[in-house]
Amino acid sequence: MSAVLKREPRLAAMREAELADVLAIENAIYTHPWTRGNFADSLRAGYQCWTWRGGNQLIGYFILLVAAGEAHLLNLSVAVEHQRRGHGSTLLGEAMRLARGRGALHVFLEVRPSNGGAKALYSRFGFQQVAVRPGYYPAQDGREDALVLTLAL
Repeated sequence: MSAVLKREPRLAAMREAELADVLAIENAIYTHPWTRGNFADSLRAGYQCWTWRGGNQLIGYFILLVAAGEAHLLNLSVAVEHQRRGHGSTLLGEAMRLARGRGALHVFLEVRPSNGGAKALYSRFGFQQVAVRPGYYPAQDGREDALVLTLAL
């Protein structure tokens, strides 16, 4: 009997060389995805840009801005074939850990009202809605509001 060792997913700093993989996920899951420029700008600005890989396969990623005692989760995404397996929860937990470690007292994010899966994830972590940004997101039929959520760390 031979054992096949599975490599556990690992968190690593995102590199510009990975942006093709990141964009493949981004374009597959969003109708209005971030551009290569959005990710490259985040890397250049020194935001917390992290990937979640199982072996050589990119499972997901997040972009977190931490400044002045606050964190803003700008993007958290999991590849379609890896959704509903706990990876989003793991990534969100890692983002919160990083935010705390960098002195953030609160984290903020925006989410589409139509994104039920994301809203459920954030609710499980204890995020609360504090505002609505009217017409924040581009949508198929014009614009969609953003729910602004926050969590005290």
